Amino acid sequence: MDDSDGASGECIKRPARRCERDGVPPSELRFTLLHVVTSSSASASTSTPDTKNMSTQFKQKEHPLLVIPGPIEVADEVLYANARPSVSHVGPAFIPAFGESIKMMRQVVYTEDAQPFIIAGSGTLGWDQTASNLVEPGEDVLVLNSGYFGDEFALCLETYGAKVDQVVAPVGKAADLNEVREKLKAKKYKLVTFTHVDTSTGVLSDAKAIGQLVRKFSPDTLVVLDGVCSVASEEIRMDEWNIDVIVSASQKGIGCPPGLSLVWASQRAIQVNADRKAPATSYFANWRRWIPIMKAYEAGNAAYFATPPVQLVFALHTSLKAITAGKPTLEERFAKHKEVSARVKKFVEDLGLKQLASEPGYRANGMTTVLFPEGLKATDVLPKLAAKGVVAAGGLHRACAATYFRIGTMGETVVRPERGDVDRLLQAVQEALAEAGYAPAQKA
Repeated sequence: MDDSDGASGECIKRPARRCERDGVPPSELRFTLLHVVTSSSASASTSTPDTKNMSTQFKQKEHPLLVIPGPIEVADEVLYANARPSVSHVGPAFIPAFGESIKMMRQVVYTEDAQPFIIAGSGTLGWDQTASNLVEPGEDVLVLNSGYFGDEFALCLETYGAKVDQVVAPVGKAADLNEVREKLKAKKYKLVTFTHVDTSTGVLSDAKAIGQLVRKFSPDTLVVLDGVCSVASEEIRMDEWNIDVIVSASQKGIGCPPGLSLVWASQRAIQVNADRKAPATSYFANWRRWIPIMKAYEAGNAAYFATPPVQLVFALHTSLKAITAGKPTLEERFAKHKEVSARVKKFVEDLGLKQLASEPGYRANGMTTVLFPEGLKATDVLPKLAAKGVVAAGGLHRACAATYFRIGTMGETVVRPERGDVDRLLQAVQEALAEAGYAPAQKA
């Protein structure tokens, strides 16, 4: 049988033989994919199993509910795609998945002609791509800083030789756009960067307003949106809002396991890279190496610079297909994130608790930052949540990390209400706080 076919009996048999060789009996193999294949075909060596049918039978085992702001819960079909046996990264089984993923990425952020990049790495690699490809040493960059990730993006830019100015927002608030306007009037910047949702604070910056402001007062300046915690959970209209670069990752709103750096670059940004005087200051992140690869796969051909994580790309393809062509639609997905976010935030307020993101119009729809009641701390609450099978995250902002915890509501937890994730989360939070000794004040 063709080894490139992930559903072939030959490929499926190999893990069991390897385990037996390594001293692990096949009967103890905890690889659910094999159980699905075995049950779907009595004679895998003589017939090809129905892959679509197998994916509907696959169910991941019971596990604690993951409601941190990424990684998030992953759909069964996405996890199943990630368990596909290895195939060649330049073979016919892989090329369409990679090429179609590139095309679907454009749909997620409403762009017609931006160049997507799918590269092995964390979301942080998107910062390196931005800095090494678009900034030459000594050029000025303005960072709109709404939390920890603004701090770190600024450090990344400085590492590549940028001269960084910042508009630093008070903790829990977005950068003041009046101050941004004055900065733009005073100096010409190569880039303006902002974190759309800063995962440390839960603050949602106004991407549309920032794009319009920069285009009006500094039309040659590129606008860079850090969307690691916003892509696919917050609406982003890249072309309409004058966004030149979006950096993101696979493990948050996109709903895949971690491991893929996802970047979109406008044609303006691509031209700036092409026109730079000095070579890009990174080898691996160099767009001039990656653009031919992305264009080749999108055109249905293979090309090579560095090996992509094949299984993760299959998982990404499965998730993007659900986001762009499934139910709910993309617009409905954004509406559901707003609906669930409003429910969680009202629940927090009804408990008499406050949020670190203090301005209602600037709160993320994919996460919530909850200040601990007076007298309580993370060790009083988070272990009790974990004991109930719910995993939330502690604080991250350097100035106040011990004062709050973070809840993520993205992807499957939001768009599949039949899972009951939100109900389970809210009940667990209420019970954990009560067990820690917190009693909400009675309303008059």
